[in-house]
Amino acid sequence: MMNLKPEVVAQLERVLTSLEQLLPRPVESVDWNTCNAANWRRHSFSGYLEPVRKVEPVRLDELLGIEEQKAIVEDNTRQFLAGYPANNVLLWGTRGTGKSSLVRALLNTYAPRGLRVVQVDKDDLTYLPDIFAAIEKQPFRFILLCDDLSFEPGEPSYKMLKSALDGSVYSAPDNVKIYTTSNRRHLLPEYETDNLGAKMVNNEIHHGEGVEEKISLSDRFGLWVAFHVFSQDHYLRVVRQCVEKLAGQNALTVPWTDELRTAAIQWSHDKSKRCGRTAMQFASHWVGKRLLKGTV
Repeated sequence: MMNLKPEVVAQLERVLTSLEQLLPRPVESVDWNTCNAANWRRHSFSGYLEPVRKVEPVRLDELLGIEEQKAIVEDNTRQFLAGYPANNVLLWGTRGTGKSSLVRALLNTYAPRGLRVVQVDKDDLTYLPDIFAAIEKQPFRFILLCDDLSFEPGEPSYKMLKSALDGSVYSAPDNVKIYTTSNRRHLLPEYETDNLGAKMVNNEIHHGEGVEEKISLSDRFGLWVAFHVFSQDHYLRVVRQCVEKLAGQNALTVPWTDELRTAAIQWSHDKSKRCGRTAMQFASHWVGKRLLKGTV
């Protein structure tokens, strides 16, 4: 065996160490029979699917105040699971209204029927072809979830998602639907100057190129499902449901009083938001305090 000088050996070791840091670490394939969800993890020039060991155990009946939205998205998901025509879905609207929780609740409900979820960060959408290749031959139905998504003009991930939704060479396989949540209906920031290119044609408004480009991505989702801030009456109904649910789980009776109602309204003012998340947070605060005191 050739004898190498110590300084050469040390240099080779440094090179090998550097290469190991660049190469993706060896990982086992996801066993979709025992795993219901995975995250795409980027590593150097490639990436891999990392199993999610525990999914938040939220159920559909726990998502209060969004019955219409639940029905629309659940029906679409059931069509997809049955092998019938179904749509990609854009769930958009104000934060805290249950968009992401709805997808997790669908997974918890329909995992026994073959539903699986792969979550992908916005910056990793350029790896969509690799992700599709990893799951297209699996005997399951996948929701590819892009959570809390928004773009700035010119981002490469924007073009990749647009291509995947458009049915081009990077289109999703038959066993994959793309569900996206966002605070923006068109996924891109909208400016007043965008409307400068609009014009009237035969008494109809035709948007300028800037607006058309921003609308073009969201238009590729078959379903737009809107989640809006609750009215005060609707918010209070959800608060009451949340309080009753949490109290019942803890063998507690919490009466609906003017004091509770006033406190719930003040809580929403402090949070500057009336939504399901705010209602549940207040209910946890109210019921938890009474459990701690040992009295109602």
